[in-house]
Amino acid sequence: MRFIAFDLETTGTVPGVDQIVEIGAVRFNNGVVESVFSTLVDPLRPIAPGATAVNGITNDMVRGKPTIDTLLHSFAEFCEDLIMVAHNAPFDANFLTLDIKKHETTSPRGLILDTLPISRKVFPGMPNYKLGTLVQHLKIPTAGFHRAEADATYCGHVFIEMVKRISVGGNAPAPENLVALTGKPHHYFPQIERQPKQMGFMF
Repeated sequence: MRFIAFDLETTGTVPGVDQIVEIGAVRFNNGVVESVFSTLVDPLRPIAPGATAVNGITNDMVRGKPTIDTLLHSFAEFCEDLIMVAHNAPFDANFLTLDIKKHETTSPRGLILDTLPISRKVFPGMPNYKLGTLVQHLKIPTAGFHRAEADATYCGHVFIEMVKRISVGGNAPAPENLVALTGKPHHYFPQIERQPKQMGFMF
């Protein structure tokens, strides 16, 4: 099974107001990391101290890094049409969707799956379903949280463990069955066809 696990770090929690400061995406193939897309992003605005306190990313770290409009196409190429998984996926997907629409750029084509609601079905009775709690429960080796590549990697391993537990006869569940476990409809990134700008004429 090939899929992409992804995660973002941002200047805050409000899409459209706050901006992406780091993208981490990890391509898994049969349970093994195949390739990584990881980059800091210059948000062109100050990072809130509260955000820096969580992820450790400072203004100096992102100054002069690529801006999001220059990264979205290569991110989409990396992800292709593979299933996209994230923990609390709507948060990350909303940030990316706004930038995809704003910059009229290409986007990943795969189905987006949220590991948070799936984990509630696969691991009932846990005290909470934070990514760190699940990683600890599954005894996945860690080296710190709240950086995009690391959290994407943890999310990918959690997804693999969940898929193992709901596979039948060694066969992974069909994507529609995974969607059913989220309790939400199918969700994809918008596919934008950039329209040529019309030139105005004066008469």
